[in-house]
Amino acid sequence: MLYGSIVALLTPFKNGKVDEAAFQSFVEWQVAQGTHGLVPCGTTGESPTLSHEEHNRVIELCIEAAGGKVPVVAGTGSNSTEEAISLTRHAKQAGATAALVVTPYYNKPTQEGLYQHFKAIHDAADLPIVIYNIPGRSVVDMSVATMARLAKLPNIIGVKDATADLARPARLVNEVGPDFIQLSGEDATALAFNAQGGVGCISVTGNIAPAQCAAMQNAWRNGDYATAFKYRDLLTPLHDSMFVETSPAPVKYAASLLGKSTDEVRLPLVAASENTRTIVREAMTKAGVLS
Repeated sequence: MLYGSIVALLTPFKNGKVDEAAFQSFVEWQVAQGTHGLVPCGTTGESPTLSHEEHNRVIELCIEAAGGKVPVVAGTGSNSTEEAISLTRHAKQAGATAALVVTPYYNKPTQEGLYQHFKAIHDAADLPIVIYNIPGRSVVDMSVATMARLAKLPNIIGVKDATADLARPARLVNEVGPDFIQLSGEDATALAFNAQGGVGCISVTGNIAPAQCAAMQNAWRNGDYATAFKYRDLLTPLHDSMFVETSPAPVKYAASLLGKSTDEVRLPLVAASENTRTIVREAMTKAGVLS
């Protein structure tokens, strides 16, 4: 169901508001460029600072613009279980393919708390769920044992793994088998993650280099490793530039250079610094994304 280059979409803002026309045009461009799937309202989409109304609207706009051509995995996570249930139910009603649900941040639940949180969402919303495990932002790390326990629930279908632990996917394959969908949450190690049992990447860089990220994943799936490695080497400096400072400020600046979005982010994030802008421009030029 889910594989390849799945882009964690940025949310374009204009004068403080969601730029709906720019967002739908951006989604259509992503599909045309060969992106394999879309994630609205993830971290890159600045979900923490979207109102509930904006959050739901962005998901609806994405599904409409995608037109059923690629899967839409709606970001519906929260550190409130009830809020996550509400967002996931809306995503189901809107026609999302699946939901991406982050481990609860700030609360620091135990492993049992993590299990019960995801089980409650699973039981309340009839929609496939991808666990989003990102200890660097949420403070908690879901263990392989807890994930294997959740994988027994029929609608827990996979994980976006942003732990940067390349032993993790292999360990999880041993626990749950190859059908559990494992997606990297780290652009720079996407191919290494595939080699360890993954099937793709939920990508930040894909926002500005969608064709190249998709081509790399296609080459890997086709067993053309030499081509995959060429794209890996081409894209690595670009991946690095996207995280010189807190994402999504760098990728929004990059998108502004391509005319796809303004560089606006919402407080407490601020626009990319001049030093970051220089690094991003140079990386885009080197990768052939910006002429």
